[in-house]
Amino acid sequence: MRREFLAVRNALPEDDVRETETVLARRALDLDELATARTVAAYVSVGNEPGTGALLDALRARGTRVLLPVLLPDNDLDWGTYDGTGALVRVQHPGKMALLEPGGERLGPDAVLEAEAVLLPGLAVDARGMRLGRGGGSYDRVLARLAAAGAHPALVVLLYDREVVAHLPEEAHDKAVHAVVTPSGTARFA
Repeated sequence: MRREFLAVRNALPEDDVRETETVLARRALDLDELATARTVAAYVSVGNEPGTGALLDALRARGTRVLLPVLLPDNDLDWGTYDGTGALVRVQHPGKMALLEPGGERLGPDAVLEAEAVLLPGLAVDARGMRLGRGGGSYDRVLARLAAAGAHPALVVLLYDREVVAHLPEEAHDKAVHAVVTPSGTARFA
């Protein structure tokens, strides 16, 4: 299933990906959860993922503290503060894709507990809000860390319209997101 979603995503024209980034940023910024958040944990999109760059810059311009992940060797995530695109460094992780990560101070895996909203990468979400990730488990660990600490940030995923589907398989550790933002609108889940 992941391969199918990735194949469709990878076939998208570059112009469509760029145009979608602007639309997604505008729609996401209209979410109350992001409009009122003082700290947002986010990520830097890679390849043909729905673009996050415009949203990261807009949040930072609003004065929102934006935390970005740093992939650790065990696939857990550390965090750093987003200080603009010029402060991002390209990191090639052995056996994995290259990622843009914050180049400054590392804040530790628990820094995500300060976030009032968390933007999660994903390949799809279903009508219940169940998210299909890439399968590395990094964000499953983040969600487990949040739950263990009793933290309840808004969980939001940015996707293309065709990636919102009727039903996805789920495992016991999977957690539903609160909202999905697509180019055509926003959907919320109970």
